[in-house]
Amino acid sequence: MVPALSGEAQAVLAWVRASGDNGAMPFALVDKRGAAVHVFDAAGAWQASAQALLGLARGDHSVPGIGERPLSQIALHERTTPAGRFLSEPGRNLQGEDIVWVDYDDALSLHRVRATRASERRLQRLASRAVEDNRISYGCINVPASFYDRFIAPTLGQHAGVIYVLPETRPAADFFGFAPRQQPAPAR
Repeated sequence: MVPALSGEAQAVLAWVRASGDNGAMPFALVDKRGAAVHVFDAAGAWQASAQALLGLARGDHSVPGIGERPLSQIALHERTTPAGRFLSEPGRNLQGEDIVWVDYDDALSLHRVRATRASERRLQRLASRAVEDNRISYGCINVPASFYDRFIAPTLGQHAGVIYVLPETRPAADFFGFAPRQQPAPAR
């Protein structure tokens, strides 16, 4: 049973399933407006969903060259989680922790939440139902460690996959280039 997905996430899921855009690979939908990650197997069957922490700044594009800069040189307004279709791959960060690379060149990854600075309250933010609380990262997608270990590490953490990051500044159908589903006309 698929959880309640936003209308945009439902439209992207329907498009992926109908078109086979995921290329028979497992995939994830990152719904920035809902601050959630939804994981699906290669056949498009829902596996699990969790709240996520996302980039502090709203926007659908990365600043050119951001992946080459130290974190200390990234301004608040540059901390976006870019939208798009990304071919993911398993990897490791500089500390040797396993992560899933969403966009290696832009240093964008999906990983376990790290509560290294108490003042950021990342664990509390993940537990909050208020979407605005989930905007804190430099752009990476942070998920609960238990969710990562159970659903991300065995799939996207072992093999290539596809990660669809839904846009927040325009409709997903426009962004990904598919025709939106028509709603049935109301009965008269």
